[in-house]
Amino acid sequence: MTSSTPTLAPLTPGARRVLDAASRLFYERGIHAVGVDTIAEEAGVTKKTLYDRFGSKEALVVAYLQHRDARWREHLEAHLAEAPSTGVERVLAVFDAALSWSDENSPKGCSAINARAEVGEGNDDHPVFPEVARQKAWLLALFAELCAEAGVQDPARMAEAMMLLYEGAIVTVGMATFDEPFAVARRWAATLLDEG
Repeated sequence: MTSSTPTLAPLTPGARRVLDAASRLFYERGIHAVGVDTIAEEAGVTKKTLYDRFGSKEALVVAYLQHRDARWREHLEAHLAEAPSTGVERVLAVFDAALSWSDENSPKGCSAINARAEVGEGNDDHPVFPEVARQKAWLLALFAELCAEAGVQDPARMAEAMMLLYEGAIVTVGMATFDEPFAVARRWAATLLDEG
């Protein structure tokens, strides 16, 4: 399977507490709304420990996104392991994994998209941007790989369609526009894959 996961260094117990607290707070409240004082207090560490382990709030945000991405990939890999070894069901397994992940882990939508939106325009040098781009490029490459394995006629173009359905669904989850957007996206994905 396509891989571009950064190597994540093992965390000390204090760093783990900082990352866990930051991850929960960043996702629930937003990156800008949460200061390092709040994170340190929630984690039961000093600000010095936070900075010693992560260097900056920006680096902590990137670590939050990377660790969350790693958890999502483990979840997805488990779904792909249960899917047939070939065919369109493997492509659709991405939507199945997202459906089982989103209620518990992403009720506010995609953490990467949310972080990218919160950092905003005019901050192109912010370290969140390349991390979000890496995650999205990986997913597109995975869709292309799965579409090629399934024998889709034009796997690159079909991967783009799958990506649009997936990303539209995760934004819809966060906006609560309608119920079960990943189920809807999966149905449309199945239709496109049957035609392609």
